Amino acid sequence: MRPTKKRTAARIIVRDGDRVLLFQDTDPGIPGSSWWVTPGGGIDPGETELQAAVRELAEETGLVVPESDLRGPVARRLVVHGYSDQVLEQDEVFFLIDAKPFEVSTAGFTEKEKLTLLDHGWFGPDELRGMTVWPRQLVDCLGWDGEPAVDWGRMEESTVPV
Repeated sequence: MRPTKKRTAARIIVRDGDRVLLFQDTDPGIPGSSWWVTPGGGIDPGETELQAAVRELAEETGLVVPESDLRGPVARRLVVHGYSDQVLEQDEVFFLIDAKPFEVSTAGFTEKEKLTLLDHGWFGPDELRGMTVWPRQLVDCLGWDGEPAVDWGRMEESTVPV
């Protein structure tokens, strides 16, 4: 039995035209495992979704922007991540920002992120289709232009199934 953690999170789709900034994540308990994710993380007590998105963007990429630069929400979902050491149930909201490629700074990474986030890069739709990306619907968001948020419902993304 793995412990279960529940939280809310804000994630940010950093878009440059049809390319998106992603980080390569891994489960240290499963050697060789990896997938790609958008920047983002947990919403702290007292924070709004937008405040958390701005904070997480700065911490994980070094990009400091006002809340007004973020668009959305683009999508929402309840995701269950089964990892080797825990199960994470996460209510997620996705925002979008249009940005030119910039020098990513990982100086704000937590100790855990320093262990699990291995790499980052900018990827286009054709590349995304050949990669393991969480959420798998990310490529569908690259053309988002102000429509109401999509509700992806409940889904599982796991290295160790729940």
